[in-house]
Amino acid sequence: MKFKIHMIDVKNQLQNYIWLLEHTVSGEVVVIDPTEASLVEHYCTEHQLKISQIWLTHWHKDHTGGVPTLLLNRNIAVYGPREELSKVPFISHPLQDKAHITFHDLQVDIIAVPGHTLGHIVYFIDALDVLFCGDTLFAMGCGRVFEGTYEQMYHSLNRLAALPARTQVYCTHEYTLANAQFALHVEADNLALQQRYEDVKAQRMLGQSTLPSTIALELETNPFLRVESVAEFQRLRQLKDNF
Repeated sequence: MKFKIHMIDVKNQLQNYIWLLEHTVSGEVVVIDPTEASLVEHYCTEHQLKISQIWLTHWHKDHTGGVPTLLLNRNIAVYGPREELSKVPFISHPLQDKAHITFHDLQVDIIAVPGHTLGHIVYFIDALDVLFCGDTLFAMGCGRVFEGTYEQMYHSLNRLAALPARTQVYCTHEYTLANAQFALHVEADNLALQQRYEDVKAQRMLGQSTLPSTIALELETNPFLRVESVAEFQRLRQLKDNF
């Protein structure tokens, strides 16, 4: 296995995860949305990993907070959304929709998904069936619409829903149980959802992560991917905001 994904549980109030993508031959890693530098430093030292790239999905502090410290005395390429350069000036490689980047021999496709923030991007790696999607798509949920419009967010989610069903979804928060409770509230008769809720409850009781999900599983159990119009999406998102 030439590539391996590691998870750092930040154990903060927002329940962030930091993902690391390792090239096992070289021990080089990409750090995705580093909340806190010290956790990344410690993990990389412990596992003998060397940071070669940082990928940012959007500007929010719980996704970028660790970057300045990680860059001290190091030459690390920082990829992130061109649209948010004014908020994240340490991005060295600004990215837009349909851009491609590489990590060793992996091609990574950039998809713009405005809604949660205006410049939010995600990283899709077809060869690994992997999607690093920040705060746009969650397990059985989606990000709040802070900067964009409901229409933007609806289209962004539809773009992700159209990725191959086997794609593994690595989002950045452990919101799955709360999302499942809301999903059941709006889709009480969904048998796949009922089963998933029980599975997630058991995982969380054991202190296990519920991620990654898959696009196939989200299409079956995520109400935000099952709506058919912007109006329906807006109603659902506003309902969730007050749930």
